[in-house]
Amino acid sequence: MVFLNWRDLTNPEGGGSELYVETVAQRLAATGEAVTVFCAAHANAPRDEVKDGVRYLRRGNHLTVYLWAALLGLFGGFGEHGLVVEVHNGVPFLARQWSRRPVVELVHHVHREQWPVVFGPVGARVGWWLESWLAPRVNRRCSYVAVSDVTRDELAGLGVDPARVTVVHNGTTPPLPTTAARTAHPSVVVLGRVVPHKRVELVLQAAAALRDALPGLRVDVVGDGYWLPALRDEVARLGLADVVTLHGRVDEQTKADLLARSWVHAVPSVKEGWGLSVVEAGTHSTPSIAFRAAGGLAESIVDGTSGVLVDDEQGLQDGLRTLLTDTVERERLALGARRHAARFTWAGTATAFGAVLEAARP
Repeated sequence: MVFLNWRDLTNPEGGGSELYVETVAQRLAATGEAVTVFCAAHANAPRDEVKDGVRYLRRGNHLTVYLWAALLGLFGGFGEHGLVVEVHNGVPFLARQWSRRPVVELVHHVHREQWPVVFGPVGARVGWWLESWLAPRVNRRCSYVAVSDVTRDELAGLGVDPARVTVVHNGTTPPLPTTAARTAHPSVVVLGRVVPHKRVELVLQAAAALRDALPGLRVDVVGDGYWLPALRDEVARLGLADVVTLHGRVDEQTKADLLARSWVHAVPSVKEGWGLSVVEAGTHSTPSIAFRAAGGLAESIVDGTSGVLVDDEQGLQDGLRTLLTDTVERERLALGARRHAARFTWAGTATAFGAVLEAARP
């Protein structure tokens, strides 16, 4: 089978979507399935390689990758394969138009809110038309995998029959052992790619409002991306140089240590299909706070049990204040976060995903 994804995990912009795809691909390959991941080329990896039993083909850039996929599909560049899994990250590959094999659509979330944040008015209209009008019509006979019930409902709003959509949640990797203890001072961690729609600025602004009431407050921003210089400017503008640390990309052990030592994990994103970082923080008994309307975060966080969902920026500030001052409530949510995270395994994800693929085979 062939997975079509615009990026892979070695890409500097790779994130949760890529982790989902590659973990499932590796587990399917371990069963003897021939698996290829096709994605854009970049400087961090060769054009062709085999890793963990999975063949990687990297061609084109973040725009021409779609043309390359069609050309390889039409002229046999993928070799023998039984089906295609198209990862729909806003811009569709439209594999149903050129593939001679069954196509399964994998959708993490619908990008309605993200288009205007990332692109100008014209680009946002074109992108939304591709995602909301063209893709559902081209793929009207395809099976779908969504990573949350919220995404399935959003797809239904675009005209995709819910009967053709199977929800397969993300798994989570068992936490790395860590000796890191909770900080003695109030601490917040933000984990993820540093891009505009993640809205890390909202946490920085909340920190500026709360710093006087919370002596010693610290915020750790973990992750890299092209928006990092803008965040540096915002830290300087708010006078938070002694409060905020922008770590950039870190290794897995450092990430585990930062999650384990932090009191709260904040996810200010405008939209997430699921929220891998939420469950990852939960494995370290760190509760999360996020926006209720941000897609799958309303599922990866059980409001009042494993974390807190809020409705607006004032709610984010108030929620952080409560979590950082109410020790009993925070510890109750920490226990709930760990229990909730234990429900999700990559083995379960791969098994459920494999079942969808079997049903789609001719």
